[in-house]
Amino acid sequence: MKIAQLMSKDVLVARPDDSLRVVAEQMARLDVGALPVCDGRRLLGMITDRDIVVRAVANGRNVETSAAAMMSRDIKYCFEDDDVEEVCQRMGEEQIRRIPVLDHDRQLVGIVSLGDLALEAKNRDSGKTLEKISRQTGAH
Repeated sequence: MKIAQLMSKDVLVARPDDSLRVVAEQMARLDVGALPVCDGRRLLGMITDRDIVVRAVANGRNVETSAAAMMSRDIKYCFEDDDVEEVCQRMGEEQIRRIPVLDHDRQLVGIVSLGDLALEAKNRDSGKTLEKISRQTGAH
C-alpha cells in the first residue's frame, strides 16, 4: 500500500513569516502540536509546540518572532508513492510521530501521523513503529 492512500491531504501550514503567536493560535484552534512551514507548497521546515516553548519562550524570544526563526529545518519526509511499511520503519528509526508527504517536485501534498497508520493501516507495523518512537533516548 502506498502512503498516499493513508495521508491527510488537507494540510494546514504556517508561513515562514507568521509570528509565533499566529502559529500557536492556529495549533490551538486545530488541536495539533506541529505544523509544516511552507512557502506556497514548498516545504521549508516544521514547527512544533515544543519548538515554541523550548527554542523561543525558554530563550526569551517574543511572540512576534517568525516561524522561520524557530522551525526545525532538518526534517524527515517521505514521498507519496513510498510504501507504508517503509514509512513506518523510517518513522520508528527516526522516532517521529508525523511525517510530511511530498510529490516528486518536492511540493507538500499531505502528512501522515502515527495515528493515521494505527487507525487506517490496521497492520502490525504501526505497533512496532509506536514502540520504536516511544523508547527512551535520554534522561527525563
